[in-house]
Amino acid sequence: MAAVRSLGRLEYVPTWRAMQDFTARRTAETPDEIWLLEHPPVYTQGQAGKPEHLIAETDIPVVPIDRGGQITYHGPGQVVAYVLVDLRRRGYGIRELVARLEQAVIDLLAAQGVAAARLAGAPGVYVAGAKIAALGLRVKQGCTYHGLALNVDMDLAPFAAINPCGYAGMPVTQCRDLGVALPLAQVEEALGLALLNTIHLPPGASL
Repeated sequence: MAAVRSLGRLEYVPTWRAMQDFTARRTAETPDEIWLLEHPPVYTQGQAGKPEHLIAETDIPVVPIDRGGQITYHGPGQVVAYVLVDLRRRGYGIRELVARLEQAVIDLLAAQGVAAARLAGAPGVYVAGAKIAALGLRVKQGCTYHGLALNVDMDLAPFAAINPCGYAGMPVTQCRDLGVALPLAQVEEALGLALLNTIHLPPGASL
């Protein structure tokens, strides 16, 4: 099983560098880890990111990074889960891991009475067409880092300055606005458990 670490609120760049370092140093015996945390306000721009998806000037820093995908926003009130997984040990590939991460969020929200779903061609989780969780990963030598971000109880205004994940006009939502009144720490704990369940299901198991 993976070790789940609750890390509090951390600056983005040192956390990103720590993920890279963990992945570079791990061996075939290194246990998988899930890091749960928040970030201060920051935009992150994926490897294929296009500058035009930042559509308004803000004081929030933009950090070019090495995950897939376009631009997204992280800020207080959002649970970020970094998934440090050796796919060779798990026996499935990156596409299935993406589906498993999405399923963890779908399951968490279903337990709170919220019907969430995938959107074809747009990784992440959506409620009535509005994005509630963004997802982006990097794979090096069969091991993943980066992960997903679930909007819980945050200021959504910074999303208005971007095309979220490259989709112009994409609405965003969060748990609080959907009637989920759980405190952030409780959502974080529930997400950690849901991720443990879906990541460690045997290959081919029903998600």
